[in-house]
Amino acid sequence: KKKDLHAGFCGFRVVKFRRTGESSRSDEDGISGEHEVQIEGVRTELEPVELEDGAAVPKEFANPTDDTFMVEDAVEAIGFGKFQWKLSVITGLAWANAMEMMILSILAPQLHCEWRLPSWKVALLTSVVFVGMMSSSTLWGNISDQYGRKTGLKISVLWTLYYGILSGFAPIYSWILVLRGLVGFGIGGVPQSVTLYAEFLPMKARAKCILLIEVFWALGTVFEVLLAVVVMPTLGWRWLLILSALPLLLFAVLCFWLPESARYDVLSGNQEKALATLKRIATENGAPMPLGKLVVSRQEDRGKMRDLFTPHFRWTTLLLWFIWFSNAFSYYGLVLLTTELFQAGDVCSISSRRQEVKAKCSLTCEYLTEEDYTDLLWTTLSEFPGVLVTLWIIDRIGRKKTMALSFLVFSFCSLLLFLCVGRNVLTVLLFIARAFISGGFQAAYVYTPEVYPTATRALGLGTCSGMARVGALITPFIAQV
Repeated sequence: KKKDLHAGFCGFRVVKFRRTGESSRSDEDGISGEHEVQIEGVRTELEPVELEDGAAVPKEFANPTDDTFMVEDAVEAIGFGKFQWKLSVITGLAWANAMEMMILSILAPQLHCEWRLPSWKVALLTSVVFVGMMSSSTLWGNISDQYGRKTGLKISVLWTLYYGILSGFAPIYSWILVLRGLVGFGIGGVPQSVTLYAEFLPMKARAKCILLIEVFWALGTVFEVLLAVVVMPTLGWRWLLILSALPLLLFAVLCFWLPESARYDVLSGNQEKALATLKRIATENGAPMPLGKLVVSRQEDRGKMRDLFTPHFRWTTLLLWFIWFSNAFSYYGLVLLTTELFQAGDVCSISSRRQEVKAKCSLTCEYLTEEDYTDLLWTTLSEFPGVLVTLWIIDRIGRKKTMALSFLVFSFCSLLLFLCVGRNVLTVLLFIARAFISGGFQAAYVYTPEVYPTATRALGLGTCSGMARVGALITPFIAQV
């Protein structure tokens, strides 16, 4: 009877369920490798499986004490949770330094009038910020690699905060020119917040979360315009410069909560600190930690510049450089040109205020009016739908088609600005154009790291970012002179 019962079970697979991380090999397993499964008193033998000499034991059959895992494995196992939401907000405050960029379009006409600056000096005041950004990005990257992501980010934020506040006390043009250049130098390190943020994100959530953090850029630009509406008519541009540093001050206060990158700690030989950080994340997310020992991930050789110009990547690199250059040139050009267009008065019926059109020389100036600020706010709000539309379509139609669509719509709306249109139509065209050029920028951020192999990914993205800053540096002399 027992033999019949045994035969009846022979046609079924026997599965033993284990808790996560539990080994399938029992301590009581014999040397011969024979196993048995007990099901309701029924004893059935399993045939031993012998591995070839030198073959690795499958991970699920390995002893837990021999298991190892890397930081990336732990981040994937812990997943996305409460910790990442908090991290999104805090690193987003650093990314809200868009206020320091948006202020350029508001500060320029004010100083043009108050200090009677010629157009080229106004444009230089904007360009010097991008010169500072371009000259410092490599330095901040080296500091972050040597002393930690959190350290590099804190120093760059405090640097930007300090010189941003000092800008409000500049007595003459040369002083504010130097101080805004130093602000740009600090802004060059703020993208380290994205590096720190990405190293705590599971792979599946990484692309969308990095896109979502761009919402803080949009929040920064909108908050800057709202601040200008309140501050400029009463307190003036000096207080606007000082108060624009508030998000960075808030970040500096909250920075005590921000952990150092666990990946950096492991690479620095500080496994205990990295493990403590990962356990903290697991506790906050209510997720289990992987079992075993934390080890250093295998490091690939860093790519060289010539790797970007191999026959396979040559045209890709050149095309991406052109895309990033054009994108930054168009985005910042539109931001700076918005106030110029609103100040154009009644030319081609742009303004709803019926005033006599007078020829203007380079020293003639107009302060921004309440109507200008209102329309500037509307065009700035376009950054939100720009990011959201990109999020919605980027996985549906692909990265390249998303960029192509964004640039096509932007170009069409920009060409319509040459027509004699009313102010309301002008505002709508600027809104749509800015939404799509902003979305195109985000699509490029997602596409560029994906097109290069791991060894040249950082280098490829870095050179593209450098080309974008060249485009932004040239823009003021086209939009403001």
